[in-house]
Amino acid sequence: MRGRGLTADTADLTGDETGRIREQRGWYFYDFACSVYSTSVVTVFLGPYLTSVAKAAADADGFVHPLGIPVRAGSVFAYSVSVSIVVAVLLMPLAGAVADRTGRKKPLLAVAAYVGAGATAGMFFLDGDRYALGVVLLIVANASLSVSMALYNAYLPQIATPEERDAVSSRGWAFGYTSGAFVLVLNLILYTGHESFGVSESTAVRICLASAGVWWGAFTLIPLSRLRDRRVVKDGGHAGEGSVGTGWRQLMATLRDMRRHPLTLSFLLAYLIYNDGVQTVISQASIYGSEELGLDQTTLITAVLLVQILAVAGALGMGRLARTHGAKRTILASLAVWTVILGAGYFLPAGAPVWFFALAAAIGMVLGGSQALSRSLFSHLVPRGKEAEYFAAYEMSDRGLSWLGPLVFGLAYQVTGSYRDAILSLVIFFVIGFVLLARVPVRRAVAEAGNPVPDRI
Repeated sequence: MRGRGLTADTADLTGDETGRIREQRGWYFYDFACSVYSTSVVTVFLGPYLTSVAKAAADADGFVHPLGIPVRAGSVFAYSVSVSIVVAVLLMPLAGAVADRTGRKKPLLAVAAYVGAGATAGMFFLDGDRYALGVVLLIVANASLSVSMALYNAYLPQIATPEERDAVSSRGWAFGYTSGAFVLVLNLILYTGHESFGVSESTAVRICLASAGVWWGAFTLIPLSRLRDRRVVKDGGHAGEGSVGTGWRQLMATLRDMRRHPLTLSFLLAYLIYNDGVQTVISQASIYGSEELGLDQTTLITAVLLVQILAVAGALGMGRLARTHGAKRTILASLAVWTVILGAGYFLPAGAPVWFFALAAAIGMVLGGSQALSRSLFSHLVPRGKEAEYFAAYEMSDRGLSWLGPLVFGLAYQVTGSYRDAILSLVIFFVIGFVLLARVPVRRAVAEAGNPVPDRI
């Protein structure tokens, strides 16, 4: 493609093994930094807490009226997640195009990370009936996380050889789940013992929310100190500038270019669909547990902690399975397990935490591995020199286009008033995703992207 930027350091990953390993170790720490937001904020505390704040602001019929639109209070969180993803869709391709054109991913990663961390820290001020503040902060934080993850993921093919990527990606997820588990333990201590700490339950929740932002910002310093920007060589003669206008023009060119790689697009479509189900389960599980099953916050925190601990083993274990059976087959097996999990979830009895814990354990064993292997598999399908742009599209599938699941979940509850009906609707995402992924010839897709084909994929 005319004017295409090529990353000079991409071609030889084996030349400086010490430097590559140092970058990999720094790269792991962004998962370590931001996963606390996904765990403590999105999965555990913010859904039930924002719902309670929205209910405090609701009218006699249980509706709030943002911008004059009647919205059931119980759907505010799900709708906010959907809106945040739409915002991310507008920002991620632009950030990816500018990063590839200028070779400066790290400054963009820093901006996205610290805007998101700042918005998360600001959740300390979410109290009373200020649900609108919570909605705005959630939208900003979620969109910032998506942009930062697109840039972060784009480093993977630049810091790991094809043979290393399943393992490196899995370790990144394991780092993230480790930090999530550790901070959840601290959250559990504060939340359950809030009276002994001299704070109210609401204040304890707000401290847990804000501390995730502080953690995110603090540990982002490590990858920023170790990752390096790659020099960009322009085959069109003049170095282009990473202006906003140039970024949008490059985005349009990227979208046209992606049509030349239909198998890569086929994988993205499959991933978009099944990951929509994964992301919705992550973001709505606490709502389902608290509102439909009547479980208290301590039970929910414990269940998510169980998921975090087992997800570390699951991510590393599925990484090993991929070396034996290939990433594609391992992902397909995990999707089958996801389908069984959601079917069982529909029938969970209310007020029975033991069964909820059993389901959480099953989720933990497939959650990290399915995500880590999807990321590493996609890295093989990215044409060289287009990492940030293509991973922006990937992140749109990962978080950016995962608006349909929360929207369907929220609509199902709005129409039926039952979270069981909402959770049942997610099964279809895994079934369709399984069928589409099974039809993708990944070895041919890797070859057509111009990359070396691993012995087993």
